Amino acid sequence: MICELLIDTLTHGGNGLGRLEGKAVFVPGTAPGDRIRCRIVKQHKRHAEGVIETLLEPSPQRRSAPCPVAGECGGCQWQHLHYSAQLAAKESIFHALMQRQGEVPAAALRPLVAAPDEWHYRSRVQFKCRQTEQGFVIGFYRPASHYVVGIEQCPILDPRLNLALRNFRSWLAEGPNPHQIPQVDMAVGDGGQVRVVVHFIGDESSALVDYLRPRAEETDYALFLQTGSKSSSQQILGPADLTIQVDQPPLSLSYGPGGFAQVNLDQNRALVAAALLAADLQGTERVLDLYCGMGNFSLPLARRAREVVGVEDYAPSISSAIQNAAENGVGNAIFLAQPAEGALLALNAGVPFDLVLLDPPRSGAYAVMGELLRAAPKRVIYISCDPATLARDLVPLQQGGYRIISCQPFDLFPQSYHVESLTVLERG
Repeated sequence: MICELLIDTLTHGGNGLGRLEGKAVFVPGTAPGDRIRCRIVKQHKRHAEGVIETLLEPSPQRRSAPCPVAGECGGCQWQHLHYSAQLAAKESIFHALMQRQGEVPAAALRPLVAAPDEWHYRSRVQFKCRQTEQGFVIGFYRPASHYVVGIEQCPILDPRLNLALRNFRSWLAEGPNPHQIPQVDMAVGDGGQVRVVVHFIGDESSALVDYLRPRAEETDYALFLQTGSKSSSQQILGPADLTIQVDQPPLSLSYGPGGFAQVNLDQNRALVAAALLAADLQGTERVLDLYCGMGNFSLPLARRAREVVGVEDYAPSISSAIQNAAENGVGNAIFLAQPAEGALLALNAGVPFDLVLLDPPRSGAYAVMGELLRAAPKRVIYISCDPATLARDLVPLQQGGYRIISCQPFDLFPQSYHVESLTVLERG
């Protein structure tokens, strides 16, 4: 079915929204104000999905995407929008979702914090690979598929990762067993060191290791080979850890392959600074950091608190946190490798926590909401990378006696619809 459609707005998920005889139609790659000829590809009871057949009248919010595969690659949804339009959409979508589903008072909502650079910000990336009849392809999956869209370079990547991409594309294509390399992970730290993890699904990796080692050594890459889960990662060459900096004066935090650091290092520093301001610590408080990772929030908080306890179920990240505390001279932080569920009530016995900071994965922290309400810390800071699970988790906290002081989105992911946020709650 072909129809003419006016796109009214953008939605969480990145699609444009228009209406056909009152029925919502979601169309990727559109901008508010676009008039399009649309082909309906899926009909649902209350909405439909469409694709652009012809752009009849472009919106003033639209621009030419600098990436030649922006319409195919699954990484960016909004390169065709001016950055100012992206920011306005993210703030509007986030605020509406928080009010509608999270019951957040309008007075508590804060403006979105823009990224200092909409390009070249990404410090970590996973490339998908496939050997085809036309040769070795490295890039990203097309949305909702396992088709690898090959790329020459990516405009949101740190330039050092684009250089590494160019090198490894050539090396892997010409090296042994390219058909047994499904993925390559790359990351760069604040110091400029590039770490590359090559995933290998063959039985014998020695030929690949012998081939890549001298090339990585010549270009000063840290090189790893992973043959299964994270624990199978084998160090081939160079330092295991990358280092990022947070807080003032700077803390240097290291993390190994398989560990987590935010992809936007500048915005991560802004997020940490905002969390410290919200914590308003006086030096006497006991603080719990759930889902603490390698100490991104824990160690800056520990500089200002009496004691910080960090909990994370990925043991290598806890090892990194302990090492980071020692190397930065932070002696009042304790780190425990255990699930977040059950930790709060067990650790709250005796001297209760004054502040709990949560930085959960995309699935949110609903599993610990009951514990939070029973432990009843005076203040909660919730860092979220998914507005939907944040909204879900804020409802029981408010029903249990917490008041939302502020709720602010941060743009850590320009060119995409994704948004990070920081919410501050106080009891009673």
